[in-house]
Amino acid sequence: MVCWIALLCFLSRLQVSLSASPKEKSFKSVPDLERSMYVAIDGYPCVRLLNLSGEIGCSNPGRGNVVAPVVRFKDTIKLTKPAAILISLEEFNTFLTRFSSDSNLAKHVAGLLVESGTQSQNRSIGFSPDKKFPLAEFAPYTNGNFEWNPIGSGVMWEAYNFPIFLLSASGTLTLREIAIKNEGGNSHTEDVADFELVMQTTKSGTHDSESCLREQTCLPLGGYSVWSALPPIKISSEKSRPIILAVASMDSASFFRDTSIGADSPISGLISLLAAVDALSRVDCSSHNLNKQLVFVVFTGESWGYLGSRRFLLELDQHSDAVRGLDFSMIETVLEIGSVGKSVTDGVKKFFAHLTEGSSSNKTWNSLLHAQNSLKTENIEVSKAKKSNPGLPPSSLMAFMRKNPQTSGIVLEDFDDAYRNNFYHSHLDDLTANINSSALVTAASLVARSLYILASVKNEVNASLLNTINANSSLVEELLSCLLSCEPGLSCEVVKRYISPSFSCPNHYVGVITGEPSSVPYPGNVGDISRFIWNFLAEKTSIPPSNTSSACPEDCGNVGESCIQTETDRKGICVISTTRYVPAYSTRLKYETDTWKVLPSNATIGASESDQDPVWTESNWDTIKLRVYTMQDAAFDRFVLLLGIGVTVSAYLLIVMARAFITKAMKRD
Repeated sequence: MVCWIALLCFLSRLQVSLSASPKEKSFKSVPDLERSMYVAIDGYPCVRLLNLSGEIGCSNPGRGNVVAPVVRFKDTIKLTKPAAILISLEEFNTFLTRFSSDSNLAKHVAGLLVESGTQSQNRSIGFSPDKKFPLAEFAPYTNGNFEWNPIGSGVMWEAYNFPIFLLSASGTLTLREIAIKNEGGNSHTEDVADFELVMQTTKSGTHDSESCLREQTCLPLGGYSVWSALPPIKISSEKSRPIILAVASMDSASFFRDTSIGADSPISGLISLLAAVDALSRVDCSSHNLNKQLVFVVFTGESWGYLGSRRFLLELDQHSDAVRGLDFSMIETVLEIGSVGKSVTDGVKKFFAHLTEGSSSNKTWNSLLHAQNSLKTENIEVSKAKKSNPGLPPSSLMAFMRKNPQTSGIVLEDFDDAYRNNFYHSHLDDLTANINSSALVTAASLVARSLYILASVKNEVNASLLNTINANSSLVEELLSCLLSCEPGLSCEVVKRYISPSFSCPNHYVGVITGEPSSVPYPGNVGDISRFIWNFLAEKTSIPPSNTSSACPEDCGNVGESCIQTETDRKGICVISTTRYVPAYSTRLKYETDTWKVLPSNATIGASESDQDPVWTESNWDTIKLRVYTMQDAAFDRFVLLLGIGVTVSAYLLIVMARAFITKAMKRD
């Protein structure tokens, strides 16, 4: 009997040790109970992307969550069971390289947790998950081995059948503590990471874009590009003027989906173009002063096979409503503003012009030199890129060159033969240390003056007028804080003047295109950045209508009128402007009866060009979540179970024996 009492005491003590404190046991709802058991971790996932030939990115390997103990990565690590590996960013490339060659390690990796690191730690190393020649397959030349991005590892283009998360600063601290606890903690318990990163394409077994679009487990990458004309184009005019096309890109990429900031590449070019448009808007750009048409285009989807520019060119071929008023044959030259945020060296703003061999490229080059000479106080230096370069760097102009090798154009960059940006297409290409605002102001003034020179009557420009074309440094500073940081982010005044943003923190990942593509899309299907750019360009390139009291949208029915700022308290303003959305998605896709269909390779813009289109899509998912909790060792659980069974059986026997004893005693009485 003493043995049974001792056993019961042990079990009661065990129950107390496994229970929460009285304070923690005061639960008012199931969510309260769940929060007491699980710790949610802030992080950014790597997700599954697909094309016609396969997959890249990350996903849980099966249909359910992945649960594994957290272990700190060491070079000598030898795993005996699946684990969630905690690594620093510095170890990231090394680990993935080892993973591909070490079968024992690969067998035991359940998930990967990447520490955020401090700014000083991150800046001490370069990190670019893109290839050494990004999008080499789209280059209009054959030297695909050239290293524009020498620090590139290419890891973002591989497929990983396990979850990978980039941790926030707070998440990094939490996981470090857990890893230390697991190293020397209780042998009966361990802290585990619970990865909820189940991709619909993995669950359904659709492992390429064609099959997942057919089964509706994915959506095409894409969005909406924007173009605008200065001055507005008179559609009724029979005579088209030569077009000077100024181009920038609004999207970036990253290994981790929601961290595509792209400060230097390409948002520095975007901000410079917007500031250049603002500078030109204060100059009389009427047709009697300009004999050529200025057109500004901001593409999206360029990080994924030049989705935006290639779709734009296809829309031009098809003479669609999205590009009404434009004619490809009238494009005289293209001036693209690429990465310009790191152009300052020893106080000098150095820019490099990468030229095509088109007949008008020299005119564009001369306009840059003219503009440079007019900016005497800016300490600016514009040089031609090395002739030893194979050709253009990765840029939207490549898409124009593939369509017409005789296209004239220049890409303005902050580098000559290799990126100065050591964080190209990574989450570290941000505002904190990878961009110089004065470089953007100078680039904007340089571009604005160059465009005015190119478009002027017989290129005869009044020097005093040219000197009045200057970028607004305050606007540049505000755009930097709006488009590249969360404080104030898209809640800044210049953005809220035009739209009501869905999110405060900007993210320049292209995302997926939803609904039927249209030149007049439903605003809810257009991202915050595209809507802001459309409204900004529409206002800056507009002229007021004759009826200045017109209210939107009822009284904007006249030809050439647009309704801007409809999302603000002002409820919209009518302006005369030629500003339009252009859907950006694969040239091999067609939207029919609420579904996407992949077209044959020769059904769009020619077999050689269409074959090159990878048709990028993103897998659907239900929820993405990362959390940690404490779990008991399975052997200990079995021991407790067996012990419980033993106690139950013993209690039953005790009851039977007690009843027999009592019955016998009562019979004696």
